[in-house]
Amino acid sequence: MSSLRLNALHITQYKNVLSAEYSFDKPIHCFVGNNGHGKTNTLDAIYHLAMGKSYFSTINADSINHNSEFMRLEGHFERATVTERIECQLKREEQKVFFRNGKKYKKLSEHIGLLPTVMISPADVDLITEGSQTRRSFIDRLIGQADKNYLHQLIQYQKILQQRNALLKQLGHFDASAKDTLAIYNEQMVHFGTPIHQARKSYLSAFEPLFQQRYANLSGGKELVSLTYESQLAAGDFGSILQRATAKDQAAQYSTVGIHKDDLIFNIDGYPIKKFGSQGQRKSYLIALKLAQFDMLKQATSVTPILLLDDIFDKLDEQRVAEIINLVHESSFGQLFITDTHPERTAKVIEQTAKPFALHHL
Repeated sequence: MSSLRLNALHITQYKNVLSAEYSFDKPIHCFVGNNGHGKTNTLDAIYHLAMGKSYFSTINADSINHNSEFMRLEGHFERATVTERIECQLKREEQKVFFRNGKKYKKLSEHIGLLPTVMISPADVDLITEGSQTRRSFIDRLIGQADKNYLHQLIQYQKILQQRNALLKQLGHFDASAKDTLAIYNEQMVHFGTPIHQARKSYLSAFEPLFQQRYANLSGGKELVSLTYESQLAAGDFGSILQRATAKDQAAQYSTVGIHKDDLIFNIDGYPIKKFGSQGQRKSYLIALKLAQFDMLKQATSVTPILLLDDIFDKLDEQRVAEIINLVHESSFGQLFITDTHPERTAKVIEQTAKPFALHHL
């Protein structure tokens, strides 16, 4: 099992963090200070370097400080004794640029999986409350960090989907040429979509018991939780499903079936947690999901991921915080980064792990 550590971080003009430099020589590092001082953004900068994008926004310009025209991040990571210097540069109205040890990536997707990382944040409640796209993104982050082929297939599928949707939108009626083009897009969607479906089935089948065990640890085994992978491809051959949906697609002017409609169903004791779960049950459910993601990535990549815990002490009751800290006692965890508004509370909780830690006051 390889170790992964962040040894240094340099931030320039990132969101509301104008300039900062950190050295990290301990297994646990805590960013503490009042709200609005950049704690979460500092954690997000680490995530950005590891995953190629912000955890909280899909718009590149949101990563630049309001009063600036550019941002730059640099992190020195150590993976299996090899130092990786990762740099991200972004100017307004320009494409983001990533470097690995001074060499520019041709495709940002080449970077995904090099530095496995998991974030736990209050924003994760969107997994329960928002639409299926949010849950598909969770699946894709889970698998994409571990499986380069999956990531490639997903990118290709999304390109074909955009082209197919553009064809459906542009044409009020289908002539022979349009039907031929649609048939080509169908074939390509099947080519890329079928293995994506199979990968999701396989990974989520292995993921669910890890998730259930994590939830049992957090809740004391009081409830039974489950997650169900829901896909239109479960009904049969993808090509046949696309063919049967042709008339509906033409009327709707977009692709109504495919793996881009997949979803995860979250249940507790057989009922939807969105409707019947208490606030505490939702919190435990989400943390269990993320800790199981950590477990899954570790198994699949043979690398211990970096774990980022954003503002959890302020959002959880003492029992759940104690359970998380007990998990940190496990040797299976590597480097942790935590944010909190109360340094005394943070120090008191982390001291229970008997592991070296550092407080960074912002």
